[in-house]
Amino acid sequence: MNNADFIIQYAVKAGIDVCFANPGTTEMPLVNALDKVAGMRAVLGLFEGVCTGAADGYARMAGKPAMTLLHLGPGFANGVANLHNARRARVPMFNVVGEHASWHLPFDPLLAMDIDALAGSVSGWHRTVKTAGHFGRDTKEAVARAINGQMATLIVPNDFQWAECVETTDSSEAIVSDGDRSGIDEKWIGQAVAMLGREKRCALILGGRALSETGLMMAARIKTKTGCDLFYDTFPARLEQGAGYPDIHRIPYLPEMALEALKPYEGIVCIGTRAPVAFFGYEGLPSVFIRDDQQRLVMERGDGAALDALSMIADALNAPNKPDSGVLSVPRRPDMPSGRLDGAKAGAVLAALQPENAIVVEEAITNSLAYHALINTCPRFTLLALTGGSIGQGPPCATGAAIACPDRPVIDFQADGSAMYTIQSLWTQAREGLNVITLICSNRSYDILKLEMARAGNLSPGANAGRMTDLSGINWVKLGQAHGVPSVSVDTCEGMAQAFEKALSEGGPHLIELAL
Repeated sequence: MNNADFIIQYAVKAGIDVCFANPGTTEMPLVNALDKVAGMRAVLGLFEGVCTGAADGYARMAGKPAMTLLHLGPGFANGVANLHNARRARVPMFNVVGEHASWHLPFDPLLAMDIDALAGSVSGWHRTVKTAGHFGRDTKEAVARAINGQMATLIVPNDFQWAECVETTDSSEAIVSDGDRSGIDEKWIGQAVAMLGREKRCALILGGRALSETGLMMAARIKTKTGCDLFYDTFPARLEQGAGYPDIHRIPYLPEMALEALKPYEGIVCIGTRAPVAFFGYEGLPSVFIRDDQQRLVMERGDGAALDALSMIADALNAPNKPDSGVLSVPRRPDMPSGRLDGAKAGAVLAALQPENAIVVEEAITNSLAYHALINTCPRFTLLALTGGSIGQGPPCATGAAIACPDRPVIDFQADGSAMYTIQSLWTQAREGLNVITLICSNRSYDILKLEMARAGNLSPGANAGRMTDLSGINWVKLGQAHGVPSVSVDTCEGMAQAFEKALSEGGPHLIELAL
Protein backbone atom coordinates (compact mmCIF):
# COMPACT_ATOMS: atom_id res chain seq x y z
CA MET A 1 0.00 0.00 0.00
CA ASN A 2 1.38 3.41 -0.93
CA ASN A 3 0.72 6.64 0.94
CA ALA A 4 -2.02 7.75 -1.45
CA ASP A 5 -3.90 4.51 -0.79
CA PHE A 6 -3.45 5.12 2.91
CA ILE A 7 -5.12 8.55 2.80
CA ILE A 8 -8.25 7.18 1.16
CA GLN A 9 -8.39 4.05 3.31
CA TYR A 10 -7.89 5.95 6.55
CA ALA A 11 -10.46 8.60 5.63
CA VAL A 12 -13.03 5.90 4.83
CA LYS A 13 -12.30 4.19 8.15
CA ALA A 14 -13.04 7.49 9.89
CA GLY A 15 -16.41 7.79 8.13
CA ILE A 16 -15.37 10.26 5.43
CA ASP A 17 -16.87 8.66 2.34
CA VAL A 18 -17.41 11.45 -0.22
CA CYS A 19 -14.60 13.22 -2.08
CA PHE A 20 -15.31 16.37 -4.12
CA ALA A 21 -12.40 16.50 -6.51
CA ASN A 22 -10.74 18.53 -9.24
CA PRO A 23 -7.36 16.80 -9.48
CA GLY A 24 -4.35 17.32 -11.72
CA THR A 25 -0.99 15.75 -12.49
CA THR A 26 0.33 16.01 -8.93
CA GLU A 27 -2.68 14.09 -7.58
CA MET A 28 -2.52 11.08 -9.90
CA PRO A 29 -1.60 8.62 -7.10
CA LEU A 30 -4.68 9.76 -5.18
CA VAL A 31 -6.88 9.41 -8.27
CA ASN A 32 -5.58 5.84 -8.65
CA ALA A 33 -6.29 5.22 -4.98
CA LEU A 34 -9.94 6.20 -5.45
CA ASP A 35 -10.23 3.12 -7.68
CA LYS A 36 -8.11 0.82 -5.52
CA VAL A 37 -9.76 1.55 -2.17
CA ALA A 38 -13.45 0.78 -1.69
CA GLY A 39 -15.89 3.03 0.13
CA MET A 40 -15.16 6.55 -1.19
CA ARG A 41 -17.62 8.22 -3.57
CA ALA A 42 -15.70 10.48 -5.96
CA VAL A 43 -17.59 13.51 -7.30
CA LEU A 44 -15.98 15.67 -9.99
CA GLY A 45 -16.41 19.44 -9.88
CA LEU A 46 -15.42 21.42 -12.97
CA PHE A 47 -14.18 24.27 -10.79
CA GLU A 48 -12.56 24.08 -7.39
CA GLY A 49 -15.09 26.52 -5.92
CA VAL A 50 -17.74 23.93 -6.74
CA CYS A 51 -15.77 21.26 -4.85
CA THR A 52 -15.27 23.36 -1.73
CA GLY A 53 -18.81 24.75 -1.75
CA ALA A 54 -20.25 21.27 -2.18
CA ALA A 55 -18.12 19.97 0.70
CA ASP A 56 -19.55 22.81 2.80
CA GLY A 57 -23.18 21.98 1.93
CA TYR A 58 -22.52 18.29 2.48
CA ALA A 59 -21.06 18.88 5.95
CA ARG A 60 -23.91 21.17 6.99
CA MET A 61 -26.45 18.46 6.19
CA ALA A 62 -24.50 15.26 6.90
CA GLY A 63 -23.00 16.52 10.15
CA LYS A 64 -19.60 15.15 9.17
CA PRO A 65 -16.76 16.19 6.87
CA ALA A 66 -16.32 15.45 3.21
CA MET A 67 -12.92 15.27 1.55
CA THR A 68 -11.79 17.63 -1.19
CA LEU A 69 -8.97 16.84 -3.61
CA LEU A 70 -7.42 19.95 -5.16
CA HIS A 71 -4.56 20.64 -7.56
CA LEU A 72 -1.63 22.61 -6.17
CA GLY A 73 -1.80 26.19 -4.88
CA PRO A 74 -3.79 27.70 -7.77
CA GLY A 75 -6.43 24.97 -7.45
CA PHE A 76 -6.73 25.60 -3.72
CA ALA A 77 -6.88 29.34 -4.43
CA ASN A 78 -9.81 28.79 -6.80
CA GLY A 79 -11.67 27.15 -3.92
CA VAL A 80 -10.82 29.66 -1.20
CA ALA A 81 -13.95 31.83 -1.50
CA ASN A 82 -16.19 28.92 -0.55
CA LEU A 83 -13.67 27.70 2.01
CA HIS A 84 -14.10 31.13 3.58
CA ASN A 85 -17.87 30.59 3.67
CA ALA A 86 -17.32 27.12 5.16
CA ARG A 87 -15.02 28.55 7.82
CA ARG A 88 -17.71 31.04 8.80
CA ALA A 89 -20.24 28.19 8.86
CA ARG A 90 -17.88 26.33 11.23
CA VAL A 91 -18.15 23.12 9.26
CA PRO A 92 -15.55 20.34 9.25
CA MET A 93 -13.69 19.51 6.06
CA PHE A 94 -10.71 17.38 5.01
CA ASN A 95 -8.82 19.14 2.22
CA VAL A 96 -6.04 17.28 0.44
CA VAL A 97 -3.91 19.44 -1.84
CA GLY A 98 -1.32 18.00 -4.17
CA GLU A 99 2.15 19.54 -4.23
CA HIS A 100 5.03 19.22 -6.67
CA ALA A 101 7.50 16.40 -6.07
CA SER A 102 9.85 17.41 -3.27
CA TRP A 103 12.89 17.13 -5.55
CA HIS A 104 11.21 19.31 -8.22
CA LEU A 105 10.16 22.22 -6.00
CA PRO A 106 13.67 23.82 -5.77
CA PHE A 107 13.48 24.56 -9.51
CA ASP A 108 10.45 26.84 -8.96
CA PRO A 109 8.07 25.27 -11.51
CA LEU A 110 5.34 27.49 -12.93
CA LEU A 111 2.54 26.31 -10.64
CA ALA A 112 4.60 26.50 -7.45
CA MET A 113 3.34 28.82 -4.73
CA ASP A 114 3.15 29.07 -0.94
CA ILE A 115 0.18 26.75 -0.32
CA ASP A 116 0.77 26.81 3.44
CA ALA A 117 0.23 30.56 3.58
CA LEU A 118 -2.98 30.27 1.60
CA ALA A 119 -4.24 27.30 3.63
CA GLY A 120 -3.61 29.15 6.86
CA SER A 121 -6.10 31.86 5.90
CA VAL A 122 -9.07 29.47 6.03
CA SER A 123 -7.98 26.28 7.83
CA GLY A 124 -8.21 25.47 11.50
CA TRP A 125 -5.28 23.11 10.97
CA HIS A 126 -2.88 22.74 8.03
CA ARG A 127 0.41 21.01 7.33
CA THR A 128 2.71 20.14 4.45
CA VAL A 129 4.07 16.59 4.65
CA LYS A 130 7.85 16.96 4.95
CA THR A 131 9.00 13.36 4.44
CA ALA A 132 7.48 10.19 3.02
CA GLY A 133 7.87 8.58 6.43
CA HIS A 134 5.68 11.22 8.07
CA PHE A 135 2.88 10.84 5.54
CA GLY A 136 0.77 8.41 7.56
CA ARG A 137 1.25 10.27 10.83
CA ASP A 138 0.22 13.58 9.27
CA THR A 139 -2.78 11.98 7.56
CA LYS A 140 -4.00 10.61 10.87
CA GLU A 141 -3.77 13.99 12.54
CA ALA A 142 -5.53 15.75 9.66
CA VAL A 143 -8.39 13.25 9.65
CA ALA A 144 -8.74 13.46 13.43
CA ARG A 145 -8.91 17.25 13.24
CA ALA A 146 -11.61 17.10 10.57
CA ILE A 147 -13.67 14.50 12.44
CA ASN A 148 -13.51 16.72 15.50
CA GLY A 149 -14.98 19.71 13.70
CA GLN A 150 -12.11 21.59 12.12
CA MET A 151 -11.24 22.46 8.55
CA ALA A 152 -8.03 20.47 8.09
CA THR A 153 -5.80 20.94 5.04
CA LEU A 154 -3.07 18.41 4.25
CA ILE A 155 -0.57 19.32 1.53
CA VAL A 156 0.99 16.21 -0.03
CA PRO A 157 4.03 16.24 -2.36
CA ASN A 158 3.62 13.96 -5.36
CA ASP A 159 6.63 11.74 -4.74
CA PHE A 160 5.56 11.09 -1.16
CA GLN A 161 2.14 9.94 -2.39
CA TRP A 162 3.79 7.18 -4.46
CA ALA A 163 6.05 6.03 -1.60
CA GLU A 164 5.32 2.87 0.36
CA CYS A 165 3.31 3.59 3.49
CA VAL A 166 4.90 2.77 6.83
CA GLU A 167 1.65 3.22 8.82
CA THR A 168 -1.35 0.92 9.09
CA THR A 169 -5.04 1.78 9.31
CA ASP A 170 -5.70 -0.90 11.93
CA SER A 171 -3.68 0.82 14.66
CA SER A 172 -5.11 0.91 18.13
CA GLU A 173 -6.16 4.56 18.29
CA ALA A 174 -9.86 5.24 17.79
CA ILE A 175 -10.97 7.77 15.19
CA VAL A 176 -13.91 9.35 17.00
CA SER A 177 -15.17 12.81 17.70
CA ASP A 178 -13.98 14.01 21.06
CA GLY A 179 -17.39 15.61 21.69
CA ASP A 180 -15.73 18.36 23.71
CA ARG A 181 -18.33 20.57 25.32
CA SER A 182 -16.07 21.85 28.05
CA GLY A 183 -15.65 25.47 28.92
CA ILE A 184 -19.21 26.46 29.85
CA ASP A 185 -18.79 29.01 32.58
CA GLU A 186 -21.42 28.45 35.28
CA LYS A 187 -21.04 32.09 36.29
CA TRP A 188 -21.97 33.06 32.71
CA ILE A 189 -25.01 30.79 32.90
CA GLY A 190 -26.04 32.51 36.12
CA GLN A 191 -25.70 35.94 34.51
CA ALA A 192 -27.81 34.81 31.54
CA VAL A 193 -30.48 33.43 33.87
CA ALA A 194 -30.53 36.67 35.86
CA MET A 195 -30.81 38.78 32.71
CA LEU A 196 -33.53 36.68 31.09
CA GLY A 197 -35.43 36.24 34.34
CA ARG A 198 -35.84 39.95 35.02
CA GLU A 199 -39.05 41.72 34.13
CA LYS A 200 -37.35 43.53 31.27
CA ARG A 201 -37.44 43.07 27.53
CA CYS A 202 -34.73 40.63 26.51
CA ALA A 203 -33.71 39.09 23.22
CA LEU A 204 -32.04 35.74 22.66
CA ILE A 205 -29.94 35.61 19.47
CA LEU A 206 -29.12 32.07 18.33
CA GLY A 207 -26.57 30.55 15.97
CA GLY A 208 -24.76 27.29 15.31
CA ARG A 209 -26.38 24.20 16.83
CA ALA A 210 -28.71 26.40 18.86
CA LEU A 211 -30.68 26.62 15.58
CA SER A 212 -31.17 22.85 15.45
CA GLU A 213 -34.51 21.31 16.37
CA THR A 214 -33.22 20.54 19.86
CA GLY A 215 -31.85 24.03 20.34
CA LEU A 216 -34.95 25.78 19.07
CA MET A 217 -37.26 23.79 21.32
CA MET A 218 -35.11 24.58 24.35
CA ALA A 219 -35.17 28.24 23.35
CA ALA A 220 -38.96 27.92 23.15
CA ARG A 221 -39.00 26.67 26.75
CA ILE A 222 -37.02 29.77 27.77
CA LYS A 223 -39.36 32.02 25.80
CA THR A 224 -42.37 30.38 27.47
CA LYS A 225 -40.92 31.18 30.89
CA THR A 226 -39.51 34.65 30.26
CA GLY A 227 -41.28 36.10 27.21
CA CYS A 228 -37.97 36.88 25.52
CA ASP A 229 -37.92 37.31 21.76
CA LEU A 230 -35.87 34.99 19.55
CA PHE A 231 -33.61 36.00 16.67
CA TYR A 232 -31.20 34.19 14.35
CA ASP A 233 -28.07 35.25 12.49
CA THR A 234 -28.62 37.13 9.24
CA PHE A 235 -26.89 34.28 7.43
CA PRO A 236 -27.28 31.03 9.40
CA ALA A 237 -25.22 27.98 8.49
CA ARG A 238 -28.22 25.76 9.12
CA LEU A 239 -31.61 26.72 10.51
CA GLU A 240 -34.50 24.37 11.15
CA GLN A 241 -37.55 26.42 10.30
CA GLY A 242 -41.31 26.24 9.91
CA ALA A 243 -44.56 25.51 11.70
CA GLY A 244 -44.21 23.93 15.13
CA TYR A 245 -40.92 25.67 15.85
CA PRO A 246 -40.87 28.89 17.89
CA ASP A 247 -41.43 32.20 16.16
CA ILE A 248 -37.94 33.47 15.40
CA HIS A 249 -36.82 36.54 13.53
CA ARG A 250 -33.88 37.21 11.24
CA ILE A 251 -31.40 39.95 12.15
CA PRO A 252 -31.83 42.35 9.18
CA TYR A 253 -28.96 42.87 6.76
CA LEU A 254 -29.09 46.67 6.65
CA PRO A 255 -27.59 48.22 9.80
CA GLU A 256 -30.36 50.81 10.20
CA MET A 257 -32.96 48.03 10.17
CA ALA A 258 -30.93 45.79 12.49
CA LEU A 259 -30.41 48.58 15.01
CA GLU A 260 -34.12 49.34 14.95
CA ALA A 261 -35.03 45.66 15.41
CA LEU A 262 -32.83 45.32 18.51
CA LYS A 263 -33.54 48.81 19.89
CA PRO A 264 -36.39 47.81 22.27
CA TYR A 265 -34.33 45.34 24.32
CA GLU A 266 -32.58 46.15 27.56
CA GLY A 267 -30.68 42.88 27.56
CA ILE A 268 -29.43 40.65 24.72
CA VAL A 269 -28.01 37.14 25.12
CA CYS A 270 -26.14 35.54 22.20
CA ILE A 271 -25.69 31.76 22.21
CA GLY A 272 -23.84 29.96 19.42
CA THR A 273 -22.97 33.22 17.73
CA ARG A 274 -21.18 36.49 18.32
CA ALA A 275 -22.86 39.85 18.82
CA PRO A 276 -24.25 40.83 15.39
CA VAL A 277 -21.84 42.92 13.30
CA ALA A 278 -22.56 45.07 10.24
CA PHE A 279 -21.49 43.58 6.91
CA PHE A 280 -19.55 46.76 6.13
CA GLY A 281 -18.54 49.88 7.99
CA TYR A 282 -20.70 52.92 7.31
CA GLU A 283 -19.73 56.38 8.50
CA GLY A 284 -21.95 57.44 11.36
CA LEU A 285 -23.26 53.94 12.11
CA PRO A 286 -21.90 51.51 14.71
CA SER A 287 -20.18 48.29 13.64
CA VAL A 288 -21.98 46.22 16.29
CA PHE A 289 -25.78 46.25 16.45
CA ILE A 290 -25.98 46.04 20.26
CA ARG A 291 -25.64 49.49 21.82
CA ASP A 292 -23.29 50.26 24.70
CA ASP A 293 -26.26 50.97 26.99
CA GLN A 294 -27.77 47.54 26.36
CA GLN A 295 -26.66 44.65 28.54
CA ARG A 296 -25.08 41.87 26.53
CA LEU A 297 -23.85 38.34 27.17
CA VAL A 298 -22.15 36.37 24.41
CA MET A 299 -21.18 32.71 24.13
CA GLU A 300 -19.88 32.22 20.59
CA ARG A 301 -19.37 28.45 20.58
CA GLY A 302 -21.80 26.94 18.10
CA ASP A 303 -21.15 23.27 18.86
CA GLY A 304 -22.79 21.05 21.47
CA ALA A 305 -21.86 23.59 24.13
CA ALA A 306 -24.56 25.89 22.74
CA LEU A 307 -27.15 23.18 23.39
CA ASP A 308 -25.80 22.58 26.87
CA ALA A 309 -25.99 26.30 27.63
CA LEU A 310 -29.62 26.50 26.52
CA SER A 311 -30.49 23.43 28.57
CA MET A 312 -28.77 24.78 31.68
CA ILE A 313 -30.50 28.16 31.35
CA ALA A 314 -33.93 26.56 30.82
CA ASP A 315 -33.49 24.30 33.84
CA ALA A 316 -32.19 27.12 36.05
CA LEU A 317 -35.22 29.21 35.11
CA ASN A 318 -37.54 26.30 35.96
CA ALA A 319 -38.90 26.56 32.45
CA PRO A 320 -41.60 24.02 31.56
CA ASN A 321 -40.43 20.79 29.96
CA LYS A 322 -42.61 21.52 26.95
CA PRO A 323 -43.00 25.02 25.52
CA ASP A 324 -46.37 26.68 25.54
CA SER A 325 -48.17 26.28 22.21
CA GLY A 326 -48.55 30.04 22.02
CA VAL A 327 -44.84 30.54 21.35
CA LEU A 328 -44.82 28.06 18.45
CA SER A 329 -45.63 28.93 14.87
CA VAL A 330 -48.93 27.65 13.52
CA PRO A 331 -49.12 26.12 10.02
CA ARG A 332 -50.09 28.75 7.49
CA ARG A 333 -48.98 29.04 3.90
CA PRO A 334 -48.81 32.57 2.47
CA ASP A 335 -51.40 33.49 -0.11
CA MET A 336 -50.36 32.66 -3.65
CA PRO A 337 -49.61 35.90 -5.53
CA SER A 338 -50.53 36.40 -9.16
CA GLY A 339 -49.40 38.35 -12.18
CA ARG A 340 -45.95 39.56 -13.18
CA LEU A 341 -43.10 38.26 -11.06
CA ASP A 342 -40.91 40.40 -8.83
CA GLY A 343 -38.58 39.43 -6.03
CA ALA A 344 -41.22 39.58 -3.29
CA LYS A 345 -43.70 37.55 -5.32
CA ALA A 346 -41.05 34.94 -6.19
CA GLY A 347 -40.34 34.43 -2.49
CA ALA A 348 -44.07 34.17 -1.77
CA VAL A 349 -44.60 31.53 -4.48
CA LEU A 350 -41.68 29.54 -3.10
CA ALA A 351 -42.98 29.76 0.47
CA ALA A 352 -46.47 28.78 -0.71
CA LEU A 353 -45.28 25.67 -2.57
CA GLN A 354 -42.05 24.36 -1.05
CA PRO A 355 -42.61 20.82 0.20
CA GLU A 356 -42.25 19.65 3.76
CA ASN A 357 -38.72 18.47 4.63
CA ALA A 358 -37.17 20.51 1.82
CA ILE A 359 -33.67 21.94 2.04
CA VAL A 360 -33.63 25.55 0.86
CA VAL A 361 -30.26 27.09 0.02
CA GLU A 362 -30.83 30.84 0.01
CA GLU A 363 -28.49 33.07 -1.99
CA ALA A 364 -31.12 35.26 -3.60
CA ILE A 365 -29.49 38.38 -2.07
CA THR A 366 -31.84 41.39 -2.47
CA ASN A 367 -34.71 39.25 -3.72
CA SER A 368 -34.90 37.15 -0.54
CA LEU A 369 -35.97 39.86 1.91
CA ALA A 370 -39.69 39.11 1.66
CA TYR A 371 -39.11 35.36 1.72
CA HIS A 372 -37.60 35.40 5.21
CA ALA A 373 -40.69 37.15 6.55
CA LEU A 374 -42.94 34.30 5.36
CA ILE A 375 -41.16 31.10 6.36
CA ASN A 376 -41.98 30.81 10.08
CA THR A 377 -45.30 29.18 9.28
CA CYS A 378 -44.30 27.02 6.28
CA PRO A 379 -44.12 23.24 6.62
CA ARG A 380 -40.88 22.33 8.38
CA PHE A 381 -37.73 22.58 6.31
CA THR A 382 -34.01 23.34 6.59
CA LEU A 383 -32.50 26.67 5.54
CA LEU A 384 -28.84 27.08 4.53
CA ALA A 385 -27.51 30.60 3.96
CA LEU A 386 -24.47 32.52 2.74
CA THR A 387 -22.44 32.41 5.93
CA GLY A 388 -19.30 34.21 4.80
CA GLY A 389 -20.78 36.64 2.32
CA SER A 390 -18.58 35.42 -0.53
CA ILE A 391 -21.03 34.98 -3.40
CA GLY A 392 -21.15 31.83 -5.51
CA GLN A 393 -22.00 29.62 -2.54
CA GLY A 394 -25.56 28.65 -3.47
CA PRO A 395 -25.23 26.25 -6.43
CA PRO A 396 -22.38 24.14 -4.99
CA CYS A 397 -23.84 24.18 -1.46
CA ALA A 398 -27.09 22.81 -2.91
CA THR A 399 -25.07 20.17 -4.75
CA GLY A 400 -23.39 18.96 -1.59
CA ALA A 401 -26.63 19.05 0.40
CA ALA A 402 -28.33 16.87 -2.23
CA ILE A 403 -25.55 14.29 -2.00
CA ALA A 404 -25.80 14.28 1.80
CA CYS A 405 -29.62 13.95 1.73
CA PRO A 406 -30.66 12.21 -1.50
CA ASP A 407 -34.18 11.60 -0.18
CA ARG A 408 -34.93 15.30 0.39
CA PRO A 409 -35.80 17.91 -2.25
CA VAL A 410 -33.18 20.67 -2.46
CA ILE A 411 -34.13 24.15 -3.68
CA ASP A 412 -31.48 26.73 -4.54
CA PHE A 413 -33.15 30.17 -4.33
CA GLN A 414 -30.48 31.98 -6.24
CA ALA A 415 -29.45 35.44 -7.46
CA ASP A 416 -28.32 35.55 -11.08
CA GLY A 417 -25.00 37.34 -10.58
CA SER A 418 -23.75 35.06 -7.82
CA ALA A 419 -24.92 31.95 -9.70
CA MET A 420 -22.48 32.76 -12.50
CA TYR A 421 -19.55 32.38 -10.10
CA THR A 422 -20.10 28.63 -9.76
CA ILE A 423 -22.44 27.80 -12.63
CA GLN A 424 -20.43 24.61 -13.27
CA SER A 425 -22.36 23.14 -10.33
CA LEU A 426 -25.20 22.43 -12.76
CA TRP A 427 -23.01 19.97 -14.65
CA THR A 428 -22.23 18.05 -11.46
CA GLN A 429 -25.92 18.03 -10.52
CA ALA A 430 -26.80 16.58 -13.94
CA ARG A 431 -23.99 14.04 -13.91
CA GLU A 432 -24.87 12.80 -10.43
CA GLY A 433 -28.64 12.96 -11.02
CA LEU A 434 -29.17 15.18 -8.00
CA ASN A 435 -32.57 16.33 -6.79
CA VAL A 436 -31.89 20.09 -7.02
CA ILE A 437 -34.23 22.78 -8.32
CA THR A 438 -32.38 26.03 -9.07
CA LEU A 439 -34.57 29.13 -9.04
CA ILE A 440 -32.66 31.96 -10.74
CA CYS A 441 -33.85 35.42 -9.69
CA SER A 442 -33.01 36.98 -13.04
CA ASN A 443 -33.16 40.74 -12.62
CA ARG A 444 -30.12 41.03 -14.90
CA SER A 445 -28.38 43.23 -12.37
CA TYR A 446 -26.10 43.33 -9.36
CA ASP A 447 -28.87 45.02 -7.37
CA ILE A 448 -26.91 44.85 -4.13
CA LEU A 449 -24.27 47.09 -5.74
CA LYS A 450 -26.97 49.53 -6.83
CA LEU A 451 -28.14 49.64 -3.24
CA GLU A 452 -24.62 50.29 -1.97
CA MET A 453 -24.09 53.00 -4.61
CA ALA A 454 -27.24 54.72 -3.41
CA ARG A 455 -26.09 54.43 0.20
CA ALA A 456 -22.81 56.05 -0.85
CA GLY A 457 -24.77 58.96 -2.35
CA ASN A 458 -24.50 57.99 -6.02
CA LEU A 459 -28.15 58.13 -7.06
CA SER A 460 -27.41 58.61 -10.77
CA PRO A 461 -24.56 56.28 -11.76
CA GLY A 462 -22.66 57.23 -14.89
CA ALA A 463 -21.85 54.98 -17.83
CA ASN A 464 -18.93 53.14 -16.23
CA ALA A 465 -20.60 52.71 -12.84
CA GLY A 466 -23.74 51.51 -14.60
CA ARG A 467 -21.78 48.87 -16.48
CA MET A 468 -20.59 47.48 -13.15
CA THR A 469 -24.14 46.46 -12.24
CA ASP A 470 -25.54 45.44 -15.64
CA LEU A 471 -25.89 41.65 -16.14
CA SER A 472 -28.00 41.68 -19.29
CA GLY A 473 -27.40 39.12 -22.02
CA ILE A 474 -27.28 35.85 -20.06
CA ASN A 475 -29.51 33.16 -21.57
CA TRP A 476 -30.28 31.01 -18.55
CA VAL A 477 -32.30 28.41 -20.41
CA LYS A 478 -29.49 27.70 -22.88
CA LEU A 479 -26.91 27.84 -20.08
CA GLY A 480 -28.78 25.28 -18.01
CA GLN A 481 -29.40 23.02 -20.99
CA ALA A 482 -25.75 23.22 -21.99
CA HIS A 483 -24.86 21.77 -18.58
CA GLY A 484 -27.41 18.97 -18.99
CA VAL A 485 -30.16 20.42 -16.78
CA PRO A 486 -33.77 20.80 -18.05
CA SER A 487 -34.42 24.54 -18.00
CA VAL A 488 -37.31 26.94 -18.54
CA SER A 489 -37.95 30.66 -18.19
CA VAL A 490 -41.07 32.14 -16.58
CA ASP A 491 -42.14 35.70 -15.87
CA THR A 492 -45.42 35.27 -13.99
CA CYS A 493 -46.38 33.82 -10.63
CA GLU A 494 -48.62 31.31 -12.38
CA GLY A 495 -45.78 30.23 -14.66
CA MET A 496 -43.38 29.86 -11.72
CA ALA A 497 -45.88 27.74 -9.79
CA GLN A 498 -46.48 25.45 -12.75
CA ALA A 499 -42.77 25.00 -13.54
CA PHE A 500 -41.88 24.48 -9.87
CA GLU A 501 -44.55 21.84 -9.29
CA LYS A 502 -43.50 20.05 -12.50
CA ALA A 503 -39.85 20.00 -11.37
CA LEU A 504 -40.85 18.63 -7.96
CA SER A 505 -42.89 15.83 -9.52
CA GLU A 506 -40.16 14.81 -11.98
CA GLY A 507 -37.21 14.84 -9.60
CA GLY A 508 -33.61 15.31 -10.68
CA PRO A 509 -32.00 18.65 -11.45
CA HIS A 510 -34.01 21.51 -12.95
CA LEU A 511 -33.37 25.19 -13.57
CA ILE A 512 -36.17 27.76 -13.60
CA GLU A 513 -35.30 31.30 -14.63
CA LEU A 514 -37.54 33.78 -12.83
CA ALA A 515 -37.51 36.76 -15.18
CA LEU A 516 -38.15 39.62 -12.76
